[in-house]
Amino acid sequence: MLVDLVMVAAGLALLVVAGDWLVKGAVNLSLRLGIPALVVSLTIVAFGTSAPELLVSITAVLDGSPAIALGNVIGSNTANILLVLGLPALISVIHTNTHDTRESYLMMLAATGLFIALAFMGPIGWPQALVLLAGLGAILARQISQALAHRRDRSAEEIEGAEEGISGRAITLNLLAGIISLPIGANLLVSGASDIASAMGISDAVIGLTLVAIGTSLPELATSVSAALKGRADVALGNVIGSNIFNLLAILGVAGLFGTMPVPPEMLRVDLWVMLGASLVLAPFIFRRWPLGRIVGAVFTLVYIAYVGVLVAS
Repeated sequence: MLVDLVMVAAGLALLVVAGDWLVKGAVNLSLRLGIPALVVSLTIVAFGTSAPELLVSITAVLDGSPAIALGNVIGSNTANILLVLGLPALISVIHTNTHDTRESYLMMLAATGLFIALAFMGPIGWPQALVLLAGLGAILARQISQALAHRRDRSAEEIEGAEEGISGRAITLNLLAGIISLPIGANLLVSGASDIASAMGISDAVIGLTLVAIGTSLPELATSVSAALKGRADVALGNVIGSNIFNLLAILGVAGLFGTMPVPPEMLRVDLWVMLGASLVLAPFIFRRWPLGRIVGAVFTLVYIAYVGVLVAS
């Protein structure tokens, strides 16, 4: 038990440092390339912070525990909105009126709706996986097109407006250090927490929806907290929205190529709808540009704690 606790503490410490590296690298990369930080967050940052979910889901499918793979993604997407945006909002107000995230948010809702529809049609196998990956390809193509159009509209002076004194090599090292360290930190924490949970007799589905989901969402949390403290609402929101899209389309798409994932009845009855509800809650903050302040952050966090409490008690 002591070793597990040390792993949890070490994982948390590494996540905090790595999140700061990733945000610094992403913001400066966007400035250097002349593309919006939001686009970098929706792609590079989102993929980097979703790496733990990918590793956990593939491993779970290969080990014959598909409930953990599905619970990991569904629970992580719920945690990304309620916890990953809720906790940073308690620290610093996330202003949503500085960047337009409406299109990317609608893409996230479309990905959520597509996955829910496929889940009700039966197990997630390779045909459904290909549909999810096709959706990912379409979204990435759109993001690349937007990035190129934005770059064409920028002047050379604006494109070179990265943080003074930081070189291209330093930006690359920050990105790589963040992307590599985040899954390592998450793995340490998840391994320790999962061993503790298993010793307490908690089921695979609940472990996937709670401990594993929270653990693999910690990279997003570390990145969003760092972004909020730096006043980068675009990175915080883009990180969460992009991560949710990647979780549903890329992670479940890839995991579905490694094996069939039956969807447990309890997930169809409750957890899919909790994930959709959490996604829809963001609508007024995206379309009406309401700020995510401390009261909202507290509500989001308490709702998530209540949801986890119900899962553990059931």
